[in-house]
Amino acid sequence: MTAPTPELWADLPFFTEDWPRIRGALMAETRQILPPAEQRFAALDLTGPENTRVVILGQDPYPTPGHAHGLAFSVEPDVRPLPRSLKNIYAELESDLGVTRTDGDLRSWAQQGVLLLNTSLSVPAGEANGHKKLGWHKLVHQVLDLTSRRPTAYILWGNQAQALEKHINPGDHLILKTAHPSPLSARRGFFGSRPFSAVNDWLHARGETTIDWTA
Repeated sequence: MTAPTPELWADLPFFTEDWPRIRGALMAETRQILPPAEQRFAALDLTGPENTRVVILGQDPYPTPGHAHGLAFSVEPDVRPLPRSLKNIYAELESDLGVTRTDGDLRSWAQQGVLLLNTSLSVPAGEANGHKKLGWHKLVHQVLDLTSRRPTAYILWGNQAQALEKHINPGDHLILKTAHPSPLSARRGFFGSRPFSAVNDWLHARGETTIDWTA
């Protein structure tokens, strides 16, 4: 089974120029690939270009079977314990806004216009960064180009995400850059950065509906 092209983003050149090759490579894989094919473009299916107000970039999907479901940092609602990066995100959310969340399913954020996009949309089970060179970066570059044609908030956690800032068009954007929420780096500037209130303050100042991070 292969992932169907996300209808709302189908006009991106990636889907005619690069996706056929990547799809062929995925179909030829003998390893278990995560997330399941039908969830591979879940982030793009849930948050279309016209609805994207905030972009949070991840790296690659969680390599543990049963965790990844197509949205950066998000896991299926029954996953326990939460991945450590997500636990740190929730710790910062509680410190920032007093919000406590119990499960790791972030689809409600996506439905409010938060595009939770990994920079690689597939990973072999147990092999983090195993598909880093497959070509997914071209899709991410094009998504950043398209979304930044109008004012958007970008949350760039860590060096890998921040290296992609050059693909964001100049504009009246909010660009937040801090350390990654990984346990290896969260104490180097992620904790205390208050990204959630910063995004809502920016949206409010623009007269837009803020994100309900508790949902």
